[in-house]
Amino acid sequence: MKIIKIFISSVQNEFSQERNMLYEYLSTDALLGKFFEPFIFENLPAKDQKADEAYLSHVKKSDIYLGIFGKNYGYENKDGFSPTENEYNFACKENKTRLIFISNHKSNERNSKELALIHKAENEVIRKKFSSISELRTLVYASLVNYLEEKDYLRTVPFDASICKNATFDDIDNERISEFVALAREKRKFPLPVSSRPEKVLTHLDLFNDGKLTNASILLFGKNPQHYFISSEIKCVQFYGTEIVKPIPSYHIYKGDAFQLVDQAVDFVLSRIDARVGTRNKSNAVPFDYEIPRSVVSEAIVNAVAHRDYTSNASVQVMLFKDRLEIWNPGQLPDKLTLANLKFSHSSIPRNPLLANPLFFAGYIEKVGTGIPDMLTNCKLAGLKEPDFKIDDAFKIIIYRAIQITGQAAPQVSGQVTPQAAPQVTPQAESIRRVVLVLKGELTRAEIQELLKLKDRKSFIANYLNPALESGFIEMTLPDTPTSPNQRYHLTTKGKRFKTKLNKEIKQE
Repeated sequence: MKIIKIFISSVQNEFSQERNMLYEYLSTDALLGKFFEPFIFENLPAKDQKADEAYLSHVKKSDIYLGIFGKNYGYENKDGFSPTENEYNFACKENKTRLIFISNHKSNERNSKELALIHKAENEVIRKKFSSISELRTLVYASLVNYLEEKDYLRTVPFDASICKNATFDDIDNERISEFVALAREKRKFPLPVSSRPEKVLTHLDLFNDGKLTNASILLFGKNPQHYFISSEIKCVQFYGTEIVKPIPSYHIYKGDAFQLVDQAVDFVLSRIDARVGTRNKSNAVPFDYEIPRSVVSEAIVNAVAHRDYTSNASVQVMLFKDRLEIWNPGQLPDKLTLANLKFSHSSIPRNPLLANPLFFAGYIEKVGTGIPDMLTNCKLAGLKEPDFKIDDAFKIIIYRAIQITGQAAPQVSGQVTPQAAPQVTPQAESIRRVVLVLKGELTRAEIQELLKLKDRKSFIANYLNPALESGFIEMTLPDTPTSPNQRYHLTTKGKRFKTKLNKEIKQE
């Protein structure tokens, strides 16, 4: 197999982190590592040869010139050229494949010579802009996969980058794309405006190529992803005890796009574990925490959705037991990542980069390579046993509940506690109690949902808001116009009596 050499170039005092990330990523990725051998000037051995000459000799040996252009131009030689521009010019002279990635800065922020170099590159080669190190990695990934296809080195592209056969823009939910852009701008300063055409957004995310939709585009923004990928659903099950035995109090199969799947599965877990309602000592907002921190539940489920093997006929499974939460993911760890180093900060090597990148932009993935370590830290802060990770026919994350440590109910903290519903108390009754406990004054649907740390709007309305309304514990401020944007909810007299009773019961525990 031919090894394809890549020369990674940028101004020496700029993009150091990006250069090292790309070097490690291209060296260790299960797919790209088989084909590419990267070079960065940090790895140049010390010897008598002049640095400029050494770099150009590596450009000559390379098959691909990968340039990262930003704000700075770098030091200039006697002819007024920086090493980066010399390397680019030499790559052009040698007819090397040139891949140019430009930082998302404004023109007036760039050195005038750097701006001139960018304009020159724009006129000669295809270039792409990036706003973060994560986005740069995804863009490089997509470009190199495309290179392998064009050179016929790769006949089968990765699942998320593959074209979804027979899919058209009629399969795409344009409203979901607009919602994503708005959220991504808020969370990660996504560069495109909310008014952007769906085609432009998907093209920017490398989800729409040559007029065709990728598998990732359908999984992320499809109206019905399961029409094309039937196993992309999530199965959520609750058991009374510590084993997989009947009767099963709750079993749901969730469908939808990747964002909806995560939201629905996380809300399933949160509605069935212990919840704590704190006091308003520090603010008027009601602090509401869960036995297992929401961030821990979300991280585990996002990992399963983002990193699973979508060619498998198996689905992601979320199983809640009396003593633990298990998330099963039909997939394996990347070759260079072991269970031992999984617990420490590590390079992010996503199985499906084009799927993971929008999840990062929307805030579902917080940081690159720190998700599992953060999960361990948050479990420790919550007084929970350290999670376990196992690999057999699936990758499993096991998160222990408080009862596993103490043999008793979850330890109480200052404030009020709503105990997890026992078998005789239905999840719906517990949901009503939680709404009643957090509701003070008049609040919107979104405000109540935010207090309970729930994300899936449809699930919240069906399982929390409507039951509380139908039971007569809360009511609308505008009952004649239920869909009014000015709609608020408040406790009824019945609801206030119930809340008083709940508070008394909690104080006696």
